[in-house]
Amino acid sequence: MTDDWRTDRIGSALRGENPTVLRRLTAGFAVIGDVQFLPGYSVLLADDPAVDRLSDLPRAKRLDFLSDMDRLGVAVERACGRADLAFLRVNLEILGNTDGFLHAHVWPRYAWEPADLVRLPVWLHPPGPVERPAVRPRPGARRAARGDRGRAGPDRPRYMSDRSTMSRNSALGVSSIVARCLRRVRGRPATANSTSPAASQIP
Repeated sequence: MTDDWRTDRIGSALRGENPTVLRRLTAGFAVIGDVQFLPGYSVLLADDPAVDRLSDLPRAKRLDFLSDMDRLGVAVERACGRADLAFLRVNLEILGNTDGFLHAHVWPRYAWEPADLVRLPVWLHPPGPVERPAVRPRPGARRAARGDRGRAGPDRPRYMSDRSTMSRNSALGVSSIVARCLRRVRGRPATANSTSPAASQIP
């Protein structure tokens, strides 16, 4: 596999050749974001590369895409809440100002972001890495990473933070929790008019 998937993200996902895919959803693909300066950043790709904007979709498919965006948002919220005590919320955006295919951004936001940026749109972050805590699991964190239900506690811990810079491996670890959470977040039931081939694959 080469980096050709970057020039055809949706087509490569449909062919099973996009390594960033976390899960096939009803109307698209949940993928890990290219950048992880906010660990857990994910993107929802529509499953038709010819679709440029949300209004291009038939109403039923449009609702499926929005339901997928909600489902991915909930998964990121759960995963990042488990991974970092400083997690605040997720920001959901459909922009399309640069890439000519329908996609939605799911940005986790953290209290450790610079004070002058944490309440502003994520696009105002300067380019480059952000100094932030690295996640360090307490004992039992593997159980939380598997998505076991229940509150944090001695055997249901969240992650502790220290003052070092988070590695990309740690960010990818958060994304693996997102993928596990996606399996447990139910989407909108497929409508009779839905044309998505993935509808039958939703658990």
